[in-house]
Amino acid sequence: MRDIRFMRREGRILAMQQCLSCFMPVSEISEPPEKTLYCSYCTDEAGELLPREQIQAGVAEWLKSLTPEDEETDYMKRAGYYLKASPAWAED
Repeated sequence: MRDIRFMRREGRILAMQQCLSCFMPVSEISEPPEKTLYCSYCTDEAGELLPREQIQAGVAEWLKSLTPEDEETDYMKRAGYYLKASPAWAED
């Protein structure tokens, strides 16, 4: 399964593959998909997917950076909901 989005660069529309864990852009479609299933934020040095809790903490920090003045939101909980939408962490 490949999650693809489109973006415009220099007047051209490019297809981009997204990380199957956190949806970050990974590569242009021309790269082999087996090398680009997950982004560098979601993998270790060997390219293996990190534990869900570690990725959830990173997503929580990213979400918090979008609204730093909000001190009431449970960003870990929100990140958990976010990850449920991704193929890597979707619940059956």
